[in-house]
Amino acid sequence: MVTTPRVLDAEPVRTLDAYVANGGGTGLDAARKLGPAATIDEIDASGLRGRGGAGFPTGTKWRTVAANASPVVPATVVVNGAEGEPGSFKDRAILRSNPYRVLEGALIAAHAVGADGVVVAVKASFTAEIARLRSAVDEVRAAGWADGVALTVHEGPGAYLYGEETALLEAINGRPPFPRVAPPFRHGVEVVVDLPAGEPAGVGAGDIELAGADAATPAPPTLVNNVETMAHVAGIMAGGPAWFRSVGTAATPGTVVVTISGSTVRHGVAEVATGTPLRRVIDDIGGGPRGQRVVAVLSGVSNPLLLADALDTPLDFDALTAVGNGLGAAGFIVFDDTDDLVAVAHGVSRFLAVESCGQCTPCKQDGRAMSEVLERLRRSSTASDDLTTLADRLATVTDGARCYLAQQHQRVVESLLEGFPEVVAAHASGAAEEVEPYLVAAIVDHDGERFTLDESHATKQPDWTHDDEDSGAAPADHIDRDAGPT
Repeated sequence: MVTTPRVLDAEPVRTLDAYVANGGGTGLDAARKLGPAATIDEIDASGLRGRGGAGFPTGTKWRTVAANASPVVPATVVVNGAEGEPGSFKDRAILRSNPYRVLEGALIAAHAVGADGVVVAVKASFTAEIARLRSAVDEVRAAGWADGVALTVHEGPGAYLYGEETALLEAINGRPPFPRVAPPFRHGVEVVVDLPAGEPAGVGAGDIELAGADAATPAPPTLVNNVETMAHVAGIMAGGPAWFRSVGTAATPGTVVVTISGSTVRHGVAEVATGTPLRRVIDDIGGGPRGQRVVAVLSGVSNPLLLADALDTPLDFDALTAVGNGLGAAGFIVFDDTDDLVAVAHGVSRFLAVESCGQCTPCKQDGRAMSEVLERLRRSSTASDDLTTLADRLATVTDGARCYLAQQHQRVVESLLEGFPEVVAAHASGAAEEVEPYLVAAIVDHDGERFTLDESHATKQPDWTHDDEDSGAAPADHIDRDAGPT
């Protein structure tokens, strides 16, 4: 397998001294010598794009936060390690292997945008990663790297939406992980409720007033970047933009840490140069399909099913967008000729319907209706109007959506109907036999060969409880917004 290790160390780095002995800290030193503006210029010139899923240019994001700095309160840097995308394990692999590189990148970011605090946000269930992070934070503080920057580790809830950027900020504030309407860099981790006279305000997901997105406010800006993104920052500042661009593509320079799971010979995580064809990654990391051939691939649950005829598409944000898909967090779930794609689509639909917070009624209610139709389709016991109902709900599920979850739901289900009409027709007519549910859930751990999924998600109700019966209430309606989720 051809790998390009830059942020995923082959062997765990156990101490800060070991990290420094291999060049750790060089990037932070370089950034402090260059100064904030020149540091942002270096990140911009590198072409680094966020590895959390959206692929937004990192330099542009940093420059925007710096330009919107509050004259009252310093910025905060948040490292998003709330990895819950089905099929993705790369952030946890990086944190287990070398948390020092992530902290170095975060401290560089804090220097660049004038932040006085760094929060590394992970799920409370990530016990191995939390232990490594807390130990690394203690070492970094003792070594004087923090230089007045407060370093904290936040242990958050298990909800899928905790990984959404604005919901993450809500959770850090002690509220449920419900997405905000306002851009996060305008309002920050700390929420300033006392606005200047005449200041336009809106209502945030936590029922608190937020300053208008286009207004100058005393609310501190917040920079949120993914774990892998921060890990790349340290290398860029140490090696320079040209070094970073020496591998990968012009549109997506550098490397990407890829997770391969599903119906492959083995499961794994590895770092490869961007531009590597997806087919080669599946073969090299996953050992190829367990069955005769790959029929489709999901990039987490954020993009449509990628069909077999597109497997030679390179791992590049723009190239995958051009074929109607996306790189996402580079967590690829592979399906072979033994998998039933109706069962897969139902698994995705159920996951998203359950994880919807319910702030946007169509997302929750239409999503649940879609999941119920797909469950009947999986069982080959559909009602006469089920496919019409599915089409109707697909058309409205995104109405008024404040985050991307409803669009994910729409895109995945539409890709099933468009890409595998014969499979849908066979189940709808009763010609296909009922198939077992296909669990779509977050990865819990890796034993070296296979990933373990969060099997508890199979009993999670749409109200976010594990009760025998669903209450029918959306999480946004019954979870105490002040106390947060239990």
